[in-house]
Amino acid sequence: MNDERELPLFEVPVGPAVYTVSGITEEVRATLEGAFDAEFAVQGEISNFKHHAARHMYFSLKDDAAVLRCVFFHPANARLRFTPENGLEVVARGRLGVYPPQGSYQLYVSSLALRGEGELMAALERLKKKLAAEGLFDEERKRPLPRFPRRVGVVTSPSGAAFRDIQHVLSRRWPGITVILRPAKVQGEGAAADVARAIADFDEAGVADVLIVGRGGGSLEDLWAFNEEVAVRAIAASRTPTISAVGHEVDWTLADFAADVRAPTPSAAAELAVRVKEDVRAEVTEMGLDALGAARDYVAGAREGLAAAKTSYGFRAVPGRLDERRQRVDEAAARASRAVGHALASFRGGYVEVSGAFRALSPAATLERGYNVASRDGRTVRRAAQAGAGERLTLNFADGRRAVDVVDGEAEEVA
Repeated sequence: MNDERELPLFEVPVGPAVYTVSGITEEVRATLEGAFDAEFAVQGEISNFKHHAARHMYFSLKDDAAVLRCVFFHPANARLRFTPENGLEVVARGRLGVYPPQGSYQLYVSSLALRGEGELMAALERLKKKLAAEGLFDEERKRPLPRFPRRVGVVTSPSGAAFRDIQHVLSRRWPGITVILRPAKVQGEGAAADVARAIADFDEAGVADVLIVGRGGGSLEDLWAFNEEVAVRAIAASRTPTISAVGHEVDWTLADFAADVRAPTPSAAAELAVRVKEDVRAEVTEMGLDALGAARDYVAGAREGLAAAKTSYGFRAVPGRLDERRQRVDEAAARASRAVGHALASFRGGYVEVSGAFRALSPAATLERGYNVASRDGRTVRRAAQAGAGERLTLNFADGRRAVDVVDGEAEEVA
């Protein structure tokens, strides 16, 4: 049996390929996104701006000849320094893509800046790399803030809200603290140099324990003084620990990298500078109570140890051991006294014997035995040849002396 079946034949028309809408859209998408596979910047005027409930932004960029649809998703758009609105000239950076449901191409924006900020950002990035290479932003060189500053220095505009916020927070957290303001220009020409001089003034005067440098929020141009090299170097070189407080939380300047501590706002800088006085007082009280409790526990433990020692055999044996030691001392003292007596007696006997020998050999003892000594002019005449005729000698006896004259070699007493 033959299982092969006869298949129906039909003709395939010859002509151009037929795409579905989705297929051709995907082809266009692949071609377009392949050609623009990296981010690029587009300059134009905002139109048809809409802020979606999910915080995404939809708008168009237009010039005199064309329109480009754009979408700027959250949270990337949370970093914006300004509020987009129709008519603003901006520079959008992003990647090009196709949105199939509408069959349109659009720019997926990653950052948005006002026209002119691009050049500033490029200059800022060059200076940041230069100062970072010198080590101005290294974490190792940054110092801790003092725990209990008595005087807080502030470099800012006296008329701005930033200084009022700082004063309010400091007085609330630590009533009576000294706040020293060195007014400085914080925006426009010469502002960076004025900020640098203010920091140097504080260092020279040595009147602050910690320094807050900053201002309120604003555009990139408004905050630019805190991106200039002279101000950044002054902050890095400050001998006083420094807190940067420039703009709002989303604002970053080179001053933030150079300072010892960065605060998101001026009010936050004041909170970082001083603690809450009542909290410190409570901590000190708690530490005192802890120390007192520890001391009491130690004394109680020592008393228990002493009570236990008193009942121990070693402690009870101490009086008996002391009595034994006293008796041994008394015995040793008696032995020493006897030894000293024997030594003195022996010394006395020897002394008497030696004294007697010395007395027997003394000139006085010799005279007592009937001898006499002749002398002339205080000198002893030992030999007869030393006494010539006519000379006068003195004869010394045991009971006195007599003067005699020598006659023909024989001595003759002279009255």
